Amino acid sequence: MERVSNSVQEHRHDAGLTQEELAAKAGVTRQTVIAMEKGNYAPSVALALKLAKVLKTTVEDLFRI
Repeated sequence: MERVSNSVQEHRHDAGLTQEELAAKAGVTRQTVIAMEKGNYAPSVALALKLAKVLKTTVEDLFRI
């Protein structure tokens, strides 16, 4: 499995959120947030958009292509 490069953890820290708080706001489990931060999970477009909104950034800033 190819790792997905992202800055979710950095943006989450900047927003002052725990993994559990981000998961609740995004409607996913904490395990999903952990997997994303490790690069082991590529979110759907809908989830990527929701994360960007919660973290007040863009999808492009969160996920590198």
